[in-house]
Amino acid sequence: MELSLLLEYGWVLVILIILEGLLSADNALVLAVMAKHLPEEQQKRAINIGLLLAFVFRIGAIFIISFLFHVWQVQAIGAAYLIFIAVKHILKGHKEAEEEQKGKSYRMTVAQIALADIAFAIDSILAAVALVIALPDTPIGTIGGMDGAKFIVIVIGAIAGLVVIKFAAGFFVTLLTKRPSLETAAMVLVGWVGVKLLMHTLAHPSVHIISHEFVEGPIWKSIFWSGMLLIALGGWFLSKGRSEESDE
Repeated sequence: MELSLLLEYGWVLVILIILEGLLSADNALVLAVMAKHLPEEQQKRAINIGLLLAFVFRIGAIFIISFLFHVWQVQAIGAAYLIFIAVKHILKGHKEAEEEQKGKSYRMTVAQIALADIAFAIDSILAAVALVIALPDTPIGTIGGMDGAKFIVIVIGAIAGLVVIKFAAGFFVTLLTKRPSLETAAMVLVGWVGVKLLMHTLAHPSVHIISHEFVEGPIWKSIFWSGMLLIALGGWFLSKGRSEESDE
């Protein structure tokens, strides 16, 4: 492969790793919120299963990407589910929602994680393909119906995203355990992530209610990440630590 081509692929790979890291932070937060109520051992197992499922769904999504371009319903279901659990938690209140969550079985939690992982996998791979599709083809051949080098770049980006999920999910679980009242803000963030998936659904070519250029453009991305930051900061300053809550 020529040096200029290597540099072009290398630059796109760096951008993709950063992009996948940002997208995977959403996935990690949702995974942490869903697994938090489980006992510690089951919690770790659920997160590990979530990581495995995230990897399987991401790799599978690469192979069937041409099919996924037409299946907007999966993202729509994922968006609706995330918004639903966020609204349900906020309306019920922290204590009541926490008790209901504790009543959920390990298998039910894993099933919920799987549903969220499918929606995130599609969002992640579609973003990755949009980034690498303009790269020139290489003499490597094809894998999964696309240029081999492009396929490898997307897989590396997906693996980088999983590394972020692995460490970020553990961090979020620890944070939510230390500051239980922060969970309401976390659920608002989950709902906001659901809104992001909803925007992508509405911008899908088969739906086309919102312009795809707007969803992928700087205005919506600025709105989304500003919203994430404001919700996180507001939740942090308004939340209390476990010791403060027990004192009251």
